Amino acid sequence: MRTRIRHTVPLFLAMTMLVVGAGTLTGCDSEENGGSNRSGAAEASQPRAREVAAAWDGSQAAKAWSRGYHPMDEHVQPPENGLRGKADRRAFETRSFMLRGELPAVSPGVGTVTWERGGSLKAPLTGAREAYASLDRTSGPGPHLTVTRAEPGVMTLATHRGPATVPAWLFTLEGYDTPLKQAAVAPSRLSEPPIAPAPQTSSRNLTPLRRLVDMSADGRSVTVQADHGACDDGPRVTVLETSGSVVLSASVAGVDDGPCTGRLDGEKLTVRLDRPMGDRVLLDAFTGRPVPYGEPGGPSPSWR
Repeated sequence: MRTRIRHTVPLFLAMTMLVVGAGTLTGCDSEENGGSNRSGAAEASQPRAREVAAAWDGSQAAKAWSRGYHPMDEHVQPPENGLRGKADRRAFETRSFMLRGELPAVSPGVGTVTWERGGSLKAPLTGAREAYASLDRTSGPGPHLTVTRAEPGVMTLATHRGPATVPAWLFTLEGYDTPLKQAAVAPSRLSEPPIAPAPQTSSRNLTPLRRLVDMSADGRSVTVQADHGACDDGPRVTVLETSGSVVLSASVAGVDDGPCTGRLDGEKLTVRLDRPMGDRVLLDAFTGRPVPYGEPGGPSPSWR
């Protein structure tokens, strides 16, 4: 299934911004609703994909990635039974909160991320006041959710290494029996990638990818967002799988050379893999970097 998301940034400018900010980019799909497409114009992307895979497989960057904490899930979770009413849902979406009460001031120190499949990681924790400040992103009139207290706890998140139990702050919301949860551990920083972004002069039809939206529970498919212009046939992607990585190569099909609006559309597409993702790293062929979860600069990026 494809989902369209409209932006107002010209395609050329948006692609340039993504290349400059290559630290916050992400992945795409294989033809239409999945399955690896390795024919036609897609063949042009395979040499670059092989270069990226060869640079990453067995590299120090790949080893650091596998040892780090890279969430592929929202680090803020609403109360267990969801939010009641349109006003509360709107407040959550816009991150509009009001504090009524005191938050713990003590520094929480270090916590442990524990993976369901084994392994753990020690990481510094975010304080309750810092966590609340990052949670409350909207000021002014409009609906809001009221926080009355916070206490330490845990939450479960999907990560690049499968489900993990993560230290969290549990915020009590006025009118709710269960708390809102926010991860108290920041994602690991990305090591210096072993390959530079593709030069624009030699990248052929390759384009940078926007973001990872979701990964299936069995690891056999990933849903991603790719951008394209208003006067083309939409984004396409090829998939190159190796034992250590999965490289996605995005391009735009049917580009019209005539006059066109500056509108930028985004599409959510699903990529189906030949085998489960496992511990392999998901890479963008254009940028040569891992595909992060979440919008660049948004509340839940998978790396910083």
